[in-house]
Parts: sequence; C-alpha cells; structure tokens
Amino acid sequence: MTDQVVGTSTSGPRAPGASPASGAPRPDFFGRGRELRELRAEIDRAGLDTIAGRGAPRPRFLLIAGAPGSGRTALAGHLAASLADRYPDGVLRARLTAVDGTALTEGEAARLLLDGLGARTVPGASDDDLTHALRQELAGRRLLVLLDDAASAEQVDPLMPEGEGAAHLLFVAVSRGPLTGLTGVRPCALGGLDVPDAHALLESRAGEVRLTVDPRAADCLIERCGAQPAALVLAGGYLAAHPKTSVADLAHRLEQAPADGPGGPGELPRMARLSHDALPAAAARTLRLLSFAPAGQVDAHTASALAGASLPVVRTTLGELAGLGFLRPEPGLEPGEEPRWTVPSCLQPVLRDLADDHERPAELQLARARMLERTVRLLHSCRAVTDPEGSPARVALAALPRALRFDTAEAAAAWLERSRGALLASARLAVADGELDTLARRLLAAIVRAMIAHRGAAGAAPDLYPVHGLVLDVAERRRLPREKAAALLNLADLDASTGRTRQALARYRAALDAARAAHDAVAAGRAMESVAGSYQSLEDWPRAADWYGRALTERLARGE
Repeated sequence: MTDQVVGTSTSGPRAPGASPASGAPRPDFFGRGRELRELRAEIDRAGLDTIAGRGAPRPRFLLIAGAPGSGRTALAGHLAASLADRYPDGVLRARLTAVDGTALTEGEAARLLLDGLGARTVPGASDDDLTHALRQELAGRRLLVLLDDAASAEQVDPLMPEGEGAAHLLFVAVSRGPLTGLTGVRPCALGGLDVPDAHALLESRAGEVRLTVDPRAADCLIERCGAQPAALVLAGGYLAAHPKTSVADLAHRLEQAPADGPGGPGELPRMARLSHDALPAAAARTLRLLSFAPAGQVDAHTASALAGASLPVVRTTLGELAGLGFLRPEPGLEPGEEPRWTVPSCLQPVLRDLADDHERPAELQLARARMLERTVRLLHSCRAVTDPEGSPARVALAALPRALRFDTAEAAAAWLERSRGALLASARLAVADGELDTLARRLLAAIVRAMIAHRGAAGAAPDLYPVHGLVLDVAERRRLPREKAAALLNLADLDASTGRTRQALARYRAALDAARAAHDAVAAGRAMESVAGSYQSLEDWPRAADWYGRALTERLARGE
C-alpha cells in the first residue's frame, strides 16, 4: 500500500500514492534535451512486437533508467507535462516503492491507480481482481500513466491492458535499471548532466557570479558531484548558505570527505553528509528525524512533533533545509495555507542512516511516539468536528490547542483526504515497529472513527480493510483476544459484503474462538449469528438452523 502535482488531471480524489501530474513544465528543470528528443521519438516508433507481427496491441511503454539522484523522476515529470495535450484524459502518477524501500505488489499499485482515477475498489480484493479492474478502467482512454520507482517487470506488466482499447495509452516508468521481462522496451539510461546544463543548475542555486569568476573550480565541483542533479542541488544550496565559501573550497572539501559513511558510497551521499555536518546541531537533528515523516510528507507540525521543538523554530529550520535542497516544496497550496514539503526519495536512505548513526535508539523511538501522539489527537479532532454543536466531543475540541483543531467539517475532511497516504503509512510503520503497540492501537482506532465519520462505512471500506488487518496483527502479537475478535468480525463483514462468503465464514469462526477466550459473550453471540448467516448464504440450511439456534440460546442465557 502505501506514496504526489496539478494541471491536466484525472477525475476523482487524490490517492495516497497516485496523483494527477502537473501540466506545466517545472521551472527548475535543466538539460536532458537529447533524452527528451529520444523519448518523444520512441513514442511514435513501431515497437519490436509490432515489427515482428506478433502480440496484441499494447500501450506504448517508455522506460527511464538511472540511479536515485540522477533526475530520472524530474525527467519523467517534465516529459509528461510536455505531452499533456496529446493525452486529454490526463496524466496519472503512482510511486511503486515506499519511502522505506519496500516494493508495492501489483495489486497495491493497481489500487493506487484506481483511486487516482476515482474508481471504487472492492475491500480486500485480490491482486488479480485489482489489476483486472484497472485494465478495464484504462482501456479506451487517452491517458499517460507515470510509474515512479518501479522495482520489477512483475509490478508493471499486469497493469497494462491489451487490445485495441490500449492503443492510445502511454506508460512511462522510472527505475534503477532495465525491467527484465518486458519485451520491446528500449531504456533511456541517464548519466550525469552535460557540463553547460550542470553549470546552469549550479548557477540557479548559488548565483552566476561565484561560478563565473572561477569556471575551473566550477568544473571541478561538477565532476566531484558526478554531474548528478540531486548532488548539484545540494552543492548549490551549500554555496548559497555559505557565501564566504568559494567554489574551489567546496570542491576541495568534497574531495577530502570520506568516500563511505552513512548512506553508503557515491557523490550524492557524500554531498549530503557534508551539507548535514555543516548545519547547527539542532537543525541537523531535525533534518535527520525528517526521515521518519510518514510517506516523506513534512509540515511544520510534523517536524515539531518529531524534533520536540517549537513551531516558530521549526518553521525557520524547514525554510533553511528547503534552501539547502533537502526538501522540495509541495505545489498547489492555497493562499495562506501552511507550507508543506517532501523529502526526496533519493535522500531518504542517507537521512535514515545519519539518524541511526547519530541518535540513540530510545531518542528515535521517542520522536516517533511524539509524532504518533500528535497524529492521534488530530484524528480525534477530525472526527469530533462532525458532532453536533454543544456535544461533549465539540466541547473537548474547543479546549485543544489551535494547531490541533479544525474550524469546519469541510476543512477536516480535506485534511483527511490529503493525509490518507501518510496516515496509512504511519499505521503500518507503527505496527511494524513492535515497540509502540499501545500508540499503534490508538492510532488505528482513531483512523477508523475519523474515516467512517467523514466518508461513511461503505466509502471508507477499501482503506479500512488493511487497517483492520493491522489491528489483527497487533492483537495476535500482544495476545489480546477481545481485540482479535473485533478485528476478525470487521474483516469478515467486509469479506461477506463483497461475496467472499467462505473466507468470511472462516473468520467468523476464528472470531468466535477469540471471543470465547476473552469471555466476551456479546462478541461470541454476534459471531454465532454471523456464522449462521454465512451458512444461509451458502444455502446450507441445516448448519444455518443449528447456528441460529446456538445464537438464540446464547441470547436467552443473557436475558435478552
């Protein structure tokens, strides 16, 4: 599950990891003219399958391959923006690898794209069902699909439809290298920028004068950065933040910096470590902790919770980190809206290794706990604002600090929709941590209540199915039979509502065992009735009658 830009867009709400891509080229994009020409020419060139006269019509597929930090995602986004007029149904984007490096399954990728298309998905649907539904939705559209950070051909191939309805689709994938298994694909491999383009990128960050007065030093710095865009952005940010440091000095420091360290070898980790080490201690600590921001999404409140620092201080720090190139501003903000940033995925491993290297494990766990506690309080506020005026929840809401309150239900719903991906990522990470189960349980319960309050049980079901699965994981790990029974009942109800009756039946019976272990007569009676209903749906009348009888006896024993 899981990980986002405005202009030509698809219909429907923004998904946690899939989003409409910008229809305007980025002003900070430099170079890659040759690669852009090759990619545009590839769109109109006959594929190898077509030349050989075999295979059903498939979408045109472009692959941009390069190391993280090579500008591969920026190139794909720039290409998509320049082609927007050729694809009137929009540009759809999904990231196929989570910020922690976990590759999405093809079903998870399909769900993200279906959400981006505004298509309703079935709770708990299998990977095959999801990819089939996606192929049906895509067929016949004139759409550009941008798949960022694809890990394998197995992720991508099931997403693409075949037949005449697929002829007007364009898939653009970004990956580290060739996606072995996809036939007829000519990868566009990215190296460093051409020297003039690298100079232009540095000048945009550090100013023209400093590079003009010492062009040889600038060439040397570009070489030390491998002409990689992400490393050059950090180098330019460093020069802008240190006006007394010459270009030659920075090139020398970069040459003398250890070849290996947190984040591993390479030009980008080395430049990131150098820039990090030059920061004041408090700012460097904030930067390291941003690697734990859910889905890489950062605002002042999230950073304040992680670092345990005041909002004014954190706002200043985030502005400085953005100037250095460690954060990218999120586009499309409304006037007066709190700025939001994204930690570039290529920097996530470096920052996470720096955090592990500099922080004690207890400090990292405390930072995560602070962030989760704030998220829980925000979710409580998000749900409470839907209650009537004067209700206990609204009275409690008024007593919260201003930063944790929503003025209207509409504002709360907008925050919930925008934060879906980050909330689900927070839940997964909290459960995976294993040391924060109490907070994880509170977070999961708050997510369920807030989503149902704003979207209704049916509308929230596709997101709640994995949440109930996480509740079950924690309940089994902590041996909490009452919560295990509740999670199994919720999952079984969703299975039953989508026609997976036998799967629901198995879960209802497991819920009955858990309810009996917890001595929860109400849950046990509910499970018995549901078992009976499942047998009734399967037209197994004797078993249905038997289980309805057991449920009736249970109720009568409770005096109902």
